[in-house]
Amino acid sequence: MYKIYCLNNISPEGLALLTDNYEVTENIDEADAILVRSADMHEMEVPANLKAVARAGAGVNNIPLDKFAEAGIAVFNTPGANANAVKELVLAGMLLASRDIIGGVAWVRDNADDENVGKAAEKAKKQFAGGEILGKTLGVIGLGAIGKLVAQAAGAVGMKVIGYDPAMDEITVHEQISPTVEFADLPKVLKESDFITIHVPALPATKGMINADAIAQMKDGVVFLNFSRDVLVDDAAMAEALESGKVAAYVTDFANPAVVKMERAIVIPHLGASTAEAEDNCAKMAVEEVMAYLERGEKIHCVN
Repeated sequence: MYKIYCLNNISPEGLALLTDNYEVTENIDEADAILVRSADMHEMEVPANLKAVARAGAGVNNIPLDKFAEAGIAVFNTPGANANAVKELVLAGMLLASRDIIGGVAWVRDNADDENVGKAAEKAKKQFAGGEILGKTLGVIGLGAIGKLVAQAAGAVGMKVIGYDPAMDEITVHEQISPTVEFADLPKVLKESDFITIHVPALPATKGMINADAIAQMKDGVVFLNFSRDVLVDDAAMAEALESGKVAAYVTDFANPAVVKMERAIVIPHLGASTAEAEDNCAKMAVEEVMAYLERGEKIHCVN
């Protein structure tokens, strides 16, 4: 009998996949495997018999990969399981940035006690006017599980899409994503896009890659969206670009003390993968990975 410990709440849809050979335990000391979402495991003392950790999500910066590898503990993640949820929020982010929906909704709430709010709204609405995304150019940095879906969806709503990914070539992009996506280098994406969305992992080579030099190459009035990792963007450079108007809006899914004070920043509280469907998908994949490893030694999406 294998013992499974849940460090965070895990979707019942995933746990339902466990067979009679498994038992969910409340005692971490007897766990053969741990299922985790966002809990920080870096300082944790783990049981000696622990064999596997599965993260119900893509990012694994809350797990000490090297430490666990040295201890013989396999770590798994669930790439792509939440991709559609993030894709949909990226589309929402573009619409929020191109039209002042947030400002308009706030105005209505502020005038909720006005008997003539309908008439007043007709006069006030011009201050919230915006633009459309149809015909605009979207630059996608990173064409993995999420970037691919964003590129396809943007094309479907009439945007021109330029994509950059150092791990791909033009043939791969056209065959696996869409023949209408223009494959380009990073400078071209920065220079020609009206909207730019980034979907790359946080690595030494990517941390701070959206810095003052990168922003200087962008169009005046560009909208930048970050639903990947906050450390990819240099906060000081972005704040300066927003203040000067170089960047019209910064949409980020990562609140921190710097971004919440930025003018024209739309800060979302990390809702990218926060859908019932995404949580179910991640839990199912994590459970299947653990079972495959414990029973057959298979390493599906092993990251260490």
